[in-house]
Formats: sequence, C-alpha cells, structure tokens
Amino acid sequence: MIKARYSRWMNSWEHRLTTRDTNRVVRPFDWGVDWTTGWPAMDSLAADASSKDIEAAIMESNRRIVEASDDFYAYETPTDFRLEQRPIRVHGTGSHSNPEIDDRKYHGQTGTFLRFTSPVHTKFPENDMVNARWFPAKGKRAMVVLPQWNSDAISHNAFARIFNPMGISVLRLSMPFHDIRMPSEISRADYACSANVGRTITAARQGIIDIRCCLDWLEQQGYTELGVLGTSLGSCYAFIASAHDPRIKVNVFNHASTYFGDVVWSGDSTRHIRAAVEQVLDQDGLRAAFLAISPMCYFDKFQRAPKKNLMIYTMYDQTFLPRYSEVIAAEFRKRRTDTKIVCLPCGHYTLGETPFKYMDGWTIGRFVAKAFGSRTEEVPVATSESLEA
Repeated sequence: MIKARYSRWMNSWEHRLTTRDTNRVVRPFDWGVDWTTGWPAMDSLAADASSKDIEAAIMESNRRIVEASDDFYAYETPTDFRLEQRPIRVHGTGSHSNPEIDDRKYHGQTGTFLRFTSPVHTKFPENDMVNARWFPAKGKRAMVVLPQWNSDAISHNAFARIFNPMGISVLRLSMPFHDIRMPSEISRADYACSANVGRTITAARQGIIDIRCCLDWLEQQGYTELGVLGTSLGSCYAFIASAHDPRIKVNVFNHASTYFGDVVWSGDSTRHIRAAVEQVLDQDGLRAAFLAISPMCYFDKFQRAPKKNLMIYTMYDQTFLPRYSEVIAAEFRKRRTDTKIVCLPCGHYTLGETPFKYMDGWTIGRFVAKAFGSRTEEVPVATSESLEA
C-alpha cells in the first residue's frame, strides 16, 4: 500500500516537472546531410540524392563510425587555450526564464572560464568557442563535469563545493549549443538533441571531443589524475569520451542508458522530437540513425583501460526509462568492470529536488573521494594571470 502510494506520488511529481516548460518546439524531421561533412559514407552523396539513398547512407555511416570510432572521435589539440574573467550569467532555457531576474542574484560577480576553439566546427561561431567554468584546487586531481540537456550556466557548479575540499579541481563544461554557446536564434539547447539527425550527431561528437580537449589543458597544467562526471545527456558524452580516452580513470554516470535513439523515442522530455521523427522512422530506425552516439556500442573500447565507475539511475525515471538503465547496468556487471551501481528512489527531474539531490551529491562525493584515494602532491593553481606570465 505504502509503496503504491509512493509510486503514484513520485510519478505524478516527475510528470509535472517534465511538462512544466511550454517552450519545447516540434521541429521538422531532417536527415541533416549538410552537417555530415567528413563522415564516412557521406562525402560522395550527391546533393540531389533521394530520401531513400540518404537514409541508407546515414545508417551505413553510423555503422562505419562505430567500427572506426577512434578515427571519428580523433582531433588536434587546440592551441588557443586561455582563462578569462567574465561576469556570471545564468542563460536559462526554461519557459519562465528571465535574464534580468535570473542574473540579478549574481550581479557584480565574476567567474574564471577556460576558453578555446573546438576542433569540431559548426555553422555557429558562438557554439564553436568552448566554455568551461574553472574551479581550481591544490592537487593533481581534476574532474570534468557535464550537466544535463538544457542546463543553464549555473547547473552542476555545486560539485566544485564537493570536490574542491578533497583537493580535486573542477572544469564545468558548457556542452555544445548550451548557455553562452547557444545561437541567438533558439531559446533552448534544441540543436544539441533534435529531429535533425546529422546535427545531433555532430553536436555529440563536438561535446565528446571538447571533453578530451579539456583533459589536454589539465595535463598541460600538471594534473595527472583525471575523471569525468556526466548527467543525462552529459552522461552519454562522458561515457563515449571515456571509451576513447585512457586518461579518464574515474567516471560518474549520473543517469545512464543504452541507445541514444531509444531515449529520444521513449522519454517524456523528448516527446516533441519523437512527434517529428515518427513521421519518418520507427524506434528501430531511430536507434540505427543514432548508433554512433550510443554508449552501448562502445563497451569493448571502454574496457581497454582500467577505470573506476559509478552509475546512478532512478526508479521512477520517465526520461531515461529504468528498463534501459538496467540493461546497461547488467552490461557493466557482465563485463566485471569496477563499477558501483546505485538506484535512487526518484525520477530524472526529481533527482534535482530535495531530498534526492543531497542523496545524489553524497553518493557521488563519497565515491569520487574513494576512487581517487589519498591526497597527492600539489600543483600550482592555474589562473588567468599565471597563464599570461
């Protein structure tokens, strides 16, 4: 009786949170061929190719990317790393966001941000200038933190308050098309995940490579013990980055699922995307169209280097359905990876609410402290002044 009541209450709460924003837009389905420059199997596709030819090429390209993903996610290290001091802005995406009100709380405050040009170039210069808030600590350990889809610029900064006292520095990365990287023509981070297949895959590739560039900068500053924490969409990027970068030794996947297409098809948060997609593809087709950015495809590569992992999923998730999270949890177990798996009694959105956000933070903080172990030798804290000296 109590369990049934709790389930109804939690599902109702979760649904209210997933439907509170009224600015989700149903955009037309598009294969996004103009975003696929350099993809395998796409370069020779004629501009006047039929829809059937385009679909076949997209599906074949996904298969080739998975087979040769080390090449697809390869890059050249940026040469324009720099730290900037800038005023703090919220960059909210919710339907009730108001910059004048949202930014008032941070009036007069500045933050330190790592900026560099992404190796992956898109049509939007503001998106291609990577942005990562820098929270340094004394030590050789650092975490790259990626928040959820449509996160504002403040989300997940609180992890610095958890990690910094442990001697762990934090780079909180703004994902492609998020906060300061968002083009002026949109009010949500729609271009990061949408019914445009080519654009969505390109955004994911850019986000994954941006993570690896952050590791390059951290290594240049003397950090030798590196980890990544990703939530929701950030978790997808984090897993694939870790599968292709042996430098990542500590992983936190805060919400995790199997195939990108299954999440888009089945999740409440992406129902507006499905409304456009299902005019062209069924669930199997969407899974194949997004295969290249699906964590489930990269377990073999994930196991190439030893890692300590924490996977958190939630019992009442209406965005990353539990049945998919349980599949990837089973995969971690089957492969005997060094992975701690935790299921919290809430949902995708309610994880950010009291008391669950404190349960999540405590679980992550305890894991990361243990995974990194005892304190290490200190390195000088990087500041904009020290880099210019």
